[in-house]
Amino acid sequence: MKSHGNTIRVWDLPTRIFHWALVVCVIGSYVTIKLGGLWMDWHARFGMTILGLIIFRLIWGVVGPHYARFSQFVRGPKKLMGYLQGHFTSVAGHNPLGALSVMALLLFIGFQAVSGLFANDDIFTTGPLAYLNSQWSSRLTTLHKLNEWVLLGVIGLHIVAVLWYQFVKRKPIIPPMVHGDTVVVTSSEAVSTQDSWKVRLAALLLAIVIAGFLWWILNLAPTGDFSSFM
Repeated sequence: MKSHGNTIRVWDLPTRIFHWALVVCVIGSYVTIKLGGLWMDWHARFGMTILGLIIFRLIWGVVGPHYARFSQFVRGPKKLMGYLQGHFTSVAGHNPLGALSVMALLLFIGFQAVSGLFANDDIFTTGPLAYLNSQWSSRLTTLHKLNEWVLLGVIGLHIVAVLWYQFVKRKPIIPPMVHGDTVVVTSSEAVSTQDSWKVRLAALLLAIVIAGFLWWILNLAPTGDFSSFM
């Protein structure tokens, strides 16, 4: 079926890589925690990667291209209510409800990753910062486990919403997150995001800096406490 309108680049490559890398790592983290045992090493690795991805997205949401920026899609309660009542004009990028979903995912996935730094199962795995305070480690371990259920709910709602828009409302939102392009009806919306080699190089340099920061965190733990990462 042909779409009438202008095709524009809405999602830059770094944003798309972030999205699908996060999907893979969240699934990997969930599967490995259920397998337990020696798989806990991989659970921790997935967790550290997720933390890096969340840090990247938070920074990219400030300095990244147009549609990746929080200032472009995060809107107040009035806009959200207007959208729910059908008074919001369709635009490229996230709609107000989608923006709320994105922020909820970043919040709860981010908390899961950060709390994992302090988690301690007293058997196989100890987070790299668990040694700082045993009492806080115990509390955050409990919250880490409880937040799993919140995450399942938030992710479940997100998937249902995506499928609803994709297959019921016939609004393609999955393909643009793969190839980056979408079709807009009015010319006023037809503003392509920046996705040049300079943007991609900047994202790569940011990723390298974040990786170095995470490596530094891993090496804060006393020798042997987090050796499974090395």
